[in-house]
Amino acid sequence: MANSEAWRGFREGAWCDGINVSNFIKLNYTQYNGDASFLEGPTERTNREMARVKELLIAENEKGGVLDVDTSKVLTILSHEPGYVVDKDTDIIVGLQTDAPLKRGVSPFAGIRNAEQACEAYGYEFSQDIRDEFKYRTTHNTGVFRAYTSTIRKARHAGILTGLPDAYARGRIIGDYRRVALYGMDYLIEQKNLDKQRLGEKDWYDDETIRLLEDLAKQLEFMFQLKKLAERYGYDISGPAKNAKEAIQWLYFGYLGAVKEQNGAANSIGRIAEFLDVYIQRDLDEGTLTESQAQELIDDLVIKLRLVRHLRTPEYNDLFAGDPVWVTLSLSGVTGEGKHMVSKTSYRVLQTLYNLGTSAEPNITVLWSEKLPQAFKDFCAQVSIDTDSIQYENDDLMRRMYGDDYSIACCVSAMKTGKQMQFFGARCNLAKVLLMALNGGKDEKDGVQVAPEGPVYPAGEVLDFDKVYASYKTYLSWMARLYVNTMNIIHYMHDKYAYERLMMSLHDTDVERLMAFGVSGFSVAIDSLSAIKYAKVKPIKDERGVITEFDVEGEFPKYGNDDDRADLIGKDLIEYFYKELCKTPAYRGARHTLSILTITSNVMYGRKTGSTPDGRKAGQPFAPGANPMHGRDCEGALASLNSVAKLNYACCQDGISNTFSITPDALGRDKDAQIGNLVTMLDGYFQQDAHHLNVNVLNREKLVAAMNDPTLYPSLTIRVSGYAVNFNKLTRDKQEEVVARTFHVKM
Repeated sequence: MANSEAWRGFREGAWCDGINVSNFIKLNYTQYNGDASFLEGPTERTNREMARVKELLIAENEKGGVLDVDTSKVLTILSHEPGYVVDKDTDIIVGLQTDAPLKRGVSPFAGIRNAEQACEAYGYEFSQDIRDEFKYRTTHNTGVFRAYTSTIRKARHAGILTGLPDAYARGRIIGDYRRVALYGMDYLIEQKNLDKQRLGEKDWYDDETIRLLEDLAKQLEFMFQLKKLAERYGYDISGPAKNAKEAIQWLYFGYLGAVKEQNGAANSIGRIAEFLDVYIQRDLDEGTLTESQAQELIDDLVIKLRLVRHLRTPEYNDLFAGDPVWVTLSLSGVTGEGKHMVSKTSYRVLQTLYNLGTSAEPNITVLWSEKLPQAFKDFCAQVSIDTDSIQYENDDLMRRMYGDDYSIACCVSAMKTGKQMQFFGARCNLAKVLLMALNGGKDEKDGVQVAPEGPVYPAGEVLDFDKVYASYKTYLSWMARLYVNTMNIIHYMHDKYAYERLMMSLHDTDVERLMAFGVSGFSVAIDSLSAIKYAKVKPIKDERGVITEFDVEGEFPKYGNDDDRADLIGKDLIEYFYKELCKTPAYRGARHTLSILTITSNVMYGRKTGSTPDGRKAGQPFAPGANPMHGRDCEGALASLNSVAKLNYACCQDGISNTFSITPDALGRDKDAQIGNLVTMLDGYFQQDAHHLNVNVLNREKLVAAMNDPTLYPSLTIRVSGYAVNFNKLTRDKQEEVVARTFHVKM
């Protein structure tokens, strides 16, 4: 393939002979070692557009969080006429999910009842036409529950397995939207047709071959629809983009088509900044673009990403609070050859938090490396201190396993861009499995026998650690088998009834699949085991003979204080559970991954869990992700970080989420000292092969004030567990849980 006009001035390489975006970027991006002094503020046009956006956001909030819903039709790539924030002459980057900003569409493919409930919850009447259209169609949810066993249903009801994507779209699949800009749709369609032709030449069609042939047919159908979507807005994306504006627009059309087709739990946009910088820098060199215009392009793209909305049920919002979309955008990192990938557009993306104001979306993720230039590290730290809106992940760690062209899905999990996809799978409640082991397989809340029957520990006798841990591992092994089989059912049905046609068309045909498992209650399980080992814990039974409380005598080491006695229990526990998961094969040959990540669901998981041997009472929230329990990491910030850093990323490649809050005074007396200390802390943390860090720099009192009077800080953004939220969008119970977390007041 050759396109002299679109590719003028680009260095040629393997990317010219086949789809290879990584090779294109490494040959053509411009490394930037300077500081942030070149950045431009918002243009008058951007300010006017943001004024309109703020009006819409206020109106959305006043209507209970949903501004409008189009219940007349099913949301698809071509379901709606073009929509604009202001109008087609004011918007620079164009395209909305429906025909008006913040108007949500109905997507029933994951579950028709789920879509109905979402409409009804916000006062909208579900269309009879849609109901009739789906009368003879099987949704993902229907398929899943047809195949669920009674044991899976009981585990789901009890809350040992929670947040499963069996009633909503799974998400966490990142199309390589850069391909649309670099190659144009005609070439991408041609390559998919060649893949289908080659597949059809096999002598024998097994199940997977037949499935893949159908997948390719679905992908091709939606690739043509994406071209039609662009045509409606007046653009021809059949060929490659010829300048920076087109590159951003072409890429955004790919993303827009994906979020029109799928309302997945997370719809990340990928690692796009350094790719777009190639086009921006060429235009700057050619004199067709100014720095102010370059920033305006990035600002306008981010405005569109901030407006992405999906229609969710209240139950979904209880699980994933704050109305998140997780438009995760990954920045910087280092090439396999050791060259940092910081460009001016890395800075431009961060600058949007100043030009447009703080926001939870897109979920900006800096891929941190010791090789990043100091000026960029300092700017990142400044942005964290000023906005609490970005997170960090260890590129030096992830690059060993994913190469140098990976993106972050949802919150913290890495995938090779366009070469890997993920089957998402929510959480297993480790604390609840421990209680089940003590109760012989019964649920401590309702007394139902969920797991295989085993010995119930006697009341009033001190628990023996070795016996309890052996029993716990037996139940964890049972849990792992059940979890994998549950996930296999879910993703078989999702592929069958709610396949992500456009997203998958922007992947290699021979894609590698990851199966993403997760755990909650991690720190509760560690501290509970530590209490049993180092203190004296006696079970207390209720009238049913079920252990529901514990008498704890003596002190015990707690996770989060750099004490190996507790920390290594956690390390062993998570490694054991991961090995047990891997013993059961995953659907379509997927590779097992595991995360310690709870989003904001730690509140809901806690509600479903009885009192635990660590002294936590029934119903109290868990700590988020891999964090120590609230207030128990009392030896300072560095000790808490050191405890989390001991966890083994090799068995937690879906992510080890650590949400870290520190007061400004603890970081330093002035801004320069705070920046320097935060950079030093990040360097030291990641040098230990730690994986992830959310950073909040604020005082608890500010959150309390915002909770009591939302008008004080209407755009207050905080990091929670793998993502950021507008604090005012959290329900009161989740706000209270965030306020109760550890705020480190000393290093």
